[in-house]
Amino acid sequence: MKIKSHSSFFLLFLIAITHTNVCLAECDNVKDYCPTSTKPQKQAIFINGLSCENPDNTSAHDFKSNELSKPGSRDDFGALVKIVTASKFVGLNTLGLAIGRSDIEVDGLVNLHNHPRATEMVYVNQGRLLAAFLNTQNQLFQKNLNAGDVFIIPKGLFHFFLNRGEQVATLFSVFNSQNPGLGSLSAQPSQSENTLQLVEKIKMKLNSLSHSQLHGDSDLTSVLLDIVSHY
Repeated sequence: MKIKSHSSFFLLFLIAITHTNVCLAECDNVKDYCPTSTKPQKQAIFINGLSCENPDNTSAHDFKSNELSKPGSRDDFGALVKIVTASKFVGLNTLGLAIGRSDIEVDGLVNLHNHPRATEMVYVNQGRLLAAFLNTQNQLFQKNLNAGDVFIIPKGLFHFFLNRGEQVATLFSVFNSQNPGLGSLSAQPSQSENTLQLVEKIKMKLNSLSHSQLHGDSDLTSVLLDIVSHY
């Protein structure tokens, strides 16, 4: 009876994996590519939550995008940030990649944030800026970057960019996840200050944080907590 029971279970298992077209994680591909289908069909294959187009309809056009040719929408911190995933750039689907662009005005800031599912590699296209990230011990790693420089931000760590140059700084990013995610601390102005005042206050605190590290301060916890308290 046990042998028969085990055989039945094994048969059901084979049937299940044979007819399942879903991958719930960023697993290794079994196909060369799988551009996102813009018109999902009933029998579409789903990998990482996005359906693949019919291989017969795949063309070189699927692997080209002009999504980063223009900056994104400006925020209160003077930055224009755009992250492009496989929903907009279909050729990225199943490849474990996403791309981004940030344009930061003079004295502008890409505010403290993280990407919980991806490491970010940043390439500075133009301008001069300060790039920095905080590890889980509140240690600050920072570097002044110029055009042509590359900087790495490890997966899940909070980071920010400050434009310290005299022109708009533009940087391009590559993420090693199809869906890097975006975690941020949402700033809420108090009744005694407006959004502009809050933005300037956060900029001053982040400058204070980088200044403290440059001068060898070993304990940045109090500075970091002071920044977070404004969110």
